[in-house]
Amino acid sequence: MTTAHIDEQAEKLIVSGAGPRPASAVLEGPRARVTGRITGGGKTWKATFVLRAARWVGAELPLPSGEYVLHVDGEDLSALDLPSHLLARLRISLRGSHVVIAPPLSDEDASDDGQAALESRYVSEQGGDENAVFFESFYGQSAGCNPRAIDREIARRAPGVTRYWSVVDLSVPVPEGAVAVVEGSPQWWRARGAARLLVVNDWLRRRFVRKSGQKVLQTWHGTPLKRLALHRPGFDPRRMAAIVKESRRWDVLLAQNLYSERILKKAYAFFGKPIWTDGYPRNDMLVTGDGAATREALGIGADERVLLYAPTWRDDRAEMVDFVDPQRLAEDADAVVLVRGHSRTLRQGKDHGGARVIDVTGFPETARLLLIADALITDYSSVMFDFSVTGKPMFFLVPDMEHYRGQLRGFYFDLAARAPGPLVTSQDELVAALRDESVTGRFAPRYAAWRAQFNRLDDGRAAERVVSRILDLGYLDAR
Repeated sequence: MTTAHIDEQAEKLIVSGAGPRPASAVLEGPRARVTGRITGGGKTWKATFVLRAARWVGAELPLPSGEYVLHVDGEDLSALDLPSHLLARLRISLRGSHVVIAPPLSDEDASDDGQAALESRYVSEQGGDENAVFFESFYGQSAGCNPRAIDREIARRAPGVTRYWSVVDLSVPVPEGAVAVVEGSPQWWRARGAARLLVVNDWLRRRFVRKSGQKVLQTWHGTPLKRLALHRPGFDPRRMAAIVKESRRWDVLLAQNLYSERILKKAYAFFGKPIWTDGYPRNDMLVTGDGAATREALGIGADERVLLYAPTWRDDRAEMVDFVDPQRLAEDADAVVLVRGHSRTLRQGKDHGGARVIDVTGFPETARLLLIADALITDYSSVMFDFSVTGKPMFFLVPDMEHYRGQLRGFYFDLAARAPGPLVTSQDELVAALRDESVTGRFAPRYAAWRAQFNRLDDGRAAERVVSRILDLGYLDAR
């Protein structure tokens, strides 16, 4: 009979059985895979699964939350049944071959009543008095984007400031010296209320109560092509009320350029408060960085051509669009293809695989990927306004443009008329465009005009400017 138990101290799942030693044992989820170490044989065997993994040559961290499938070759696992085990860095339960990994919250804290109690305490307590920053990027699914670049500059110039990072679970790597706080935990609620400054790149969500002296810097996460917030198609009074309520929580809004400043101010009814138009801190490394370490982390040779496919998400689907066959593209273009789904598809989707294909949806910093890419393939994503800092070629795969522009979101300007690269509607057209040596010259005038409008402030010093404002205004104490 096959049995299972948890080694809580070592954070391991151990499956045991009688009979010949299985040929393989795997625990597989949508964004992580662990191969079991099989020992024994003859009369009994044991498969040990370490519940952590190292990705991108980083530290070993707990497995991402989600549903996993346990497979042990030749074994019937249907009788396995383990109740929820709370470990130091994750929670795990098992029924048959179905394994669920969750954030390390106690039963009480994870319950509706527990969260209500923690929220009530957060609301009632004083706060905003700790010389600390509470960072959140894409709802805690990563520790990247503008908040990460600001974190790095604060760490350099004000090392005495405590830096908390909101994370969905402890699989999310945070910057060196920062403190990870799992969303919904008592530590998360406390840090959110205690920090003098909150730096976020999306909505705050949950209940937010401003404490005395507390400031919120909303960095946002891209220059918009697609219509945002109050500018989105359709009239929805509840959505409009939510947008205005959210923007009133922000004290300062960061914009990449004057074009974004004008749009964000109106789209979020952000009137009467400062907008810092300082360029995007996340793009500093595109000017000052070196991609050698990132290529090494991803196992890409120094001379290999790299194509980055990074489409935006769609309002009418949960997973990433499937307009590209990554392996066929890698073969046809003789390149390594990096697949980067939008943050909103991270939990719903599953890693792409294939020869010379690397799914980097979970990679912590988009800018590091842009730095090593020889060309970008995108659609309506704001990544186009970041990649243009590099001056390298861009290609726009837009087979659904009429539907997206006309029904889903709408555009602020005519992409076809201004795009700094060719628009294509199929993978065959894309490959032909990638092989066309005249593309760079033909689009050079558009590219120059694009960079003049959108990247004038992306000079490698945006984080420096933003942190100087933070310190000069006394939002944090640099001593």
